Amino acid sequence: MASIIISPNKYVQGKGELAKLADYAKNFGKKPFILISEGGKKRFGSLIEKSFEGTDAELIFEAFHGECSRNEINRLVEIVKAKECDMVIAVGGGKIFDTGKAVAYYCGTPVIVAPTIAGTDAPCSALSVIYTDDGVFEEYLWLPANPNLVLVDTDIIAKAPARLLVSGMGDALATYFEARACQTSNATSCAGGTITIAAITLAKVCYETLIEEGLKAKLACEQNVCTTAVEKIIEANTLLSGIGFESGGLAGAHAIHNGLTAVKDCHHLYHGEKVAFGTITQLVLENADTDLLDEVIGFCMDVGLPTTFEDLGIKDVEKAKDALMEAAELAAAPTDTCGNMPVEITAEKVYAAMIAADALGRYYKGL
Repeated sequence: MASIIISPNKYVQGKGELAKLADYAKNFGKKPFILISEGGKKRFGSLIEKSFEGTDAELIFEAFHGECSRNEINRLVEIVKAKECDMVIAVGGGKIFDTGKAVAYYCGTPVIVAPTIAGTDAPCSALSVIYTDDGVFEEYLWLPANPNLVLVDTDIIAKAPARLLVSGMGDALATYFEARACQTSNATSCAGGTITIAAITLAKVCYETLIEEGLKAKLACEQNVCTTAVEKIIEANTLLSGIGFESGGLAGAHAIHNGLTAVKDCHHLYHGEKVAFGTITQLVLENADTDLLDEVIGFCMDVGLPTTFEDLGIKDVEKAKDALMEAAELAAAPTDTCGNMPVEITAEKVYAAMIAADALGRYYKGL
């Protein structure tokens, strides 16, 4: 099997870049379909409109309805076709990106992704994660190409709630460990081949950046300032994790996240928060050494990522046992990515690893 690495055509990161959106968009068309939340339009709509002043572009704004579901994608595809838009611009967070990428794919248009948060590694990938209208994981939609452009305005991201940046760290935390697992098992990555030296190197640098810069970036973001640490974490969350997970591969952490989407107590959590607990669970499945568990769990505690069931919103574990077993069964399903792990996977083993991960988290917290 060939080794493959894929990435967006262009990645731009810097202060004030969203104000230059029109300069980049002119290379793709004249009638952009701009997918954005209602709140996002209130915050950034005028900045986007000002960027296009003096051009002959016709902007079509559409509010995102909240879930990257088949129904939402189909609704938006009809609008893009009816309005004859020639590109899609997705502005906001992970589910908006994934929806915008899917809409662009079905409409045959270029797509620009403009994150206003660094909460997931979705911006750079050729993948859309599809949920039901109620937010339960349904399937992965593998796309034939990565976004044409990822435009990251660090000033805007630094002013977003720090919890979102931390969630992005949780998503990025899984990147190296999942890539390493896929490399060990010789699994096929999301890019369709085995892992390259470049991809595993990016994944490792992603992890090292989180450990070195994560707490500093969180503290700075809480003060709404963009420091060098914040800029490095934005790149780790977005680009390093984006290329690292896609060309490195997914394994236990994201499969466990997908299982946890079926647990109602966890619905208030962001994607990366559930992935962080999934990462600890994956390390338990691998029987990781104590020094590594010290580092990973300590990092999660420092920046505020979940390490226990209580952190996930599961207050009564006894009452939640059936739901947790269902989550384990979903994570271990042949259709998900736990099969890329270099160890035998069963629902019972995943369930036991989640219970043990919670026990480790409580131990480190002194509970």
